[in-house]
Amino acid sequence: MVRLIVIAALCATTVDVLWFLLLSRYNRRKGVLVLRWVEAACAARGRVIDSHWLSRSCLQAHLSFAAHWFDNAKVTVKLLPRPLLIQWLVCLWRHQKETVTFEADLDDGPNFRLDISRHRWLTQKPKEISDPKRNWTVSRPGPVVLTTRTEWAHELTPLVNTLMTSRGHNLLTVRFRPDSPNLSATIPLDALSDEETTASFLSVLRDLAAGSSASRQ
Repeated sequence: MVRLIVIAALCATTVDVLWFLLLSRYNRRKGVLVLRWVEAACAARGRVIDSHWLSRSCLQAHLSFAAHWFDNAKVTVKLLPRPLLIQWLVCLWRHQKETVTFEADLDDGPNFRLDISRHRWLTQKPKEISDPKRNWTVSRPGPVVLTTRTEWAHELTPLVNTLMTSRGHNLLTVRFRPDSPNLSATIPLDALSDEETTASFLSVLRDLAAGSSASRQ
């Protein structure tokens, strides 16, 4: 009996170690791939100058861009904690997403503080609405802005308009600050699938930076 318990314990330990090693390798390869997309998307305007793992599921890299693009830029790739099975299952249960966060300073920093969070509610048609016997009128509204500001500042319009465009619809959060980092934006990792989609993400960031500069004029 004791022998069986020991064998079972050894097997469980072996499985745990193999799981940890294989999933750690998977996360590293995935994180490195994302950085390759970022560097390729920068083309000749920027490059990755260094990178390091903050944890087994979080990779951060510093970028250097050409003048008048971004200063002190860094990208943080936050992956699911796959090597730690219990934590991974908890994240899946909570529907947590893998994300990419871009932070940088701007040549003309904003003179305001702004936090934007994008939420999307999806639902299936209830049976009552699809019932042909009921005379329902279904309206499909466009984007709705809910704000905590009591007064809408004119300089915020270019930024919000940028986020309303089709290219920026995947951004989860956007933050502007007078202090460093002036700009911070987070996008779900599954919205980036190759160099082209990553380049589109960087293009949206440039548009946001341009909108921030325009608001100071």
